[in-house]
Amino acid sequence: MTLARLERQLRLERCPFCNVDRPNLDMIFETQPQNSEGVSQGVWRFYQCGRCGGVTTAWAKQKGLYTEGVIPSSQGVSRHIPNKANVFLAQAQQSLHAPAGAIMLAASSIDAMLKEKGYTDGNLYPRIEQAAKDHLITEGMARWAHRVRLDANAQRHADEDAGLPTPEEARKAINFAQAFGEFLFVLPAMVEQGLEETAPKESNQ
Repeated sequence: MTLARLERQLRLERCPFCNVDRPNLDMIFETQPQNSEGVSQGVWRFYQCGRCGGVTTAWAKQKGLYTEGVIPSSQGVSRHIPNKANVFLAQAQQSLHAPAGAIMLAASSIDAMLKEKGYTDGNLYPRIEQAAKDHLITEGMARWAHRVRLDANAQRHADEDAGLPTPEEARKAINFAQAFGEFLFVLPAMVEQGLEETAPKESNQ
C-alpha cells in the first residue's frame, strides 16, 4: 500500500473494508493521546468511507506527516498460495463492492487450490467434502464451506431461486477462501521454514 499523509482526507489505494478503488475517506474525529508520563503519542484520526461507512484509524507523529500505521490494513494474499488461486483471491478482495463477482472469484480461487492438490473432478462442494474425507482439510472446514456462499454457477446463470448476494456474504466467502489457502499452503510453508531454521547444524570435523 502506498504511504498516505495524515490529512483531512486519508488517501489510500483501497478501502480496507469494501476494497473500493481510491475511496473517499473523510476525517470524522481526531485525538492526541498521551501516555502515563504525559508524553505525546502523536495524532490519531478516524476516517469514514463514503461508500461502505467503515471507519479506518490512522496516526502520525504530526499532522501532515506520513502515517505511522493504519488500522485495519488492506488485505493481501500470501505468496505461498499458487499463482492462479492467488490472482483469483486478490481480485475477489478487490471486488467486495460487487458481491456476485467477488463470490465467483473466491470460488474460483478455492477451485484452483483444490486442483493444485489433485482434486479436479466434479463440482466444488463435493470436492471439498472429498478433501475432508482424505484428511487434506478438517471436517470443520468442510462444514464451514457449506455455511458460506460459494455457488458461482447460481450467479453466472442468474438462477431465479438464488437471491442476490450481499457484501457480507461476499466477505464470508473471501474469508473462507483466505483460510483455505492458509491451511493448504501457507501453514505448511511456515512449518517447513521453521524446520529448516531449527535444524541441527552439522559440525565440521
